[in-house]
Amino acid sequence: MVLGAGERSRPSSVPGFPPRCLYPARTRRAFTLLEILLALALIGLLSGALVTGAVSLLNTEPQSPEEVFWAASQQARRAALRTQQEVALSFDAKEKEFVVTEPSGRRSFPIPAASRELTIDLLQAQASGGSVLIGGQLVDTRTLPSVSFYPDGTCTPFRVQFRTTGPARVIAIDPWTCAPVLKTERT
Repeated sequence: MVLGAGERSRPSSVPGFPPRCLYPARTRRAFTLLEILLALALIGLLSGALVTGAVSLLNTEPQSPEEVFWAASQQARRAALRTQQEVALSFDAKEKEFVVTEPSGRRSFPIPAASRELTIDLLQAQASGGSVLIGGQLVDTRTLPSVSFYPDGTCTPFRVQFRTTGPARVIAIDPWTCAPVLKTERT
């Protein structure tokens, strides 16, 4: 078929093509704004979860002795509440680890990369007459072998003292909540 000037070929007139009336007009297809925003939100959510997971895996900074102490004391309190029996928390100076002794056994909380100079003492709650001046630092010497956590969620009133080559850091523990005693600021 030869077309003249200005004539157009229609697909229905070409052999092998079905007539045009059988196919409805094609509509344009695209993503809606809602679908695009939903996809972006999912990508953001997944990347946020992956980044925080990767950061926690790559965090090679060792835990501080205070963090290990709080993990051990929380475990001791939780075990006392769960078993409804008294649980003891002590510090093994030789192995440099906190030990939680509960009815089902012992659980240790080692201090990673602990230096030889690190000394941790469990002290009586009241600092009265048991202090000694060592190397220009006031150090309490009235230590406790262990402290107890009771089934009602309370604990023995005590203080924990962390010493290295610098000044001693003492944290007083509230016997009712087993949390640090808040210090009042003097104005």
